[in-house]
Amino acid sequence: MGMFHYYDLDHAEIFIFDDFLIKQVREGEVIDMKETEAFITIVKKHFSGKNMAYISNRVSSFSINPLVYKEADVIPNMVAIAVISSEEKITKSAKYESQFFKGPFDVFDNLNDAIKWVHKIIEKENKKDLNQHV
Repeated sequence: MGMFHYYDLDHAEIFIFDDFLIKQVREGEVIDMKETEAFITIVKKHFSGKNMAYISNRVSSFSINPLVYKEADVIPNMVAIAVISSEEKITKSAKYESQFFKGPFDVFDNLNDAIKWVHKIIEKENKKDLNQHV
C-alpha cells in the first residue's frame, strides 16, 4: 500500500492510496457543492472501475453541507466512509451525516482503525463483485 498521489487544494489536502483516499479539510472551511465536485473529479480520475473508500481525517474544525452526500451517490464505487475524530462534537456531527450516505459509515478515533475497517469493507465488496461475475 503506497500513496501515489497528493492534492493540495484551497480547502483541503487529499492523499490518494491504492483503494482509499484520506481527506483533511482545512480549519474554518465550508464543504459545499463546489468542493464536492472537485472531490468527485479526483475520485473518478483515480478510482474509475474499482471499489474505494473515503476517510475523512477531521483534525480541523469545518462545516459540511449534509446534502453533499447526495452528490456522493454519483460515485457508485465509493463503498464506505470513515471519519476520524476523538472530539465528541465532531463525532456527533459525523453520526448525523451518516444518515445521508447509503453505504457503511463509521467513526474512529485513529487512522489505523479506520484503514483496517475500510480494507475489510472493500475486500467484502470486491468478493461480492467477483461472485456476481461468475
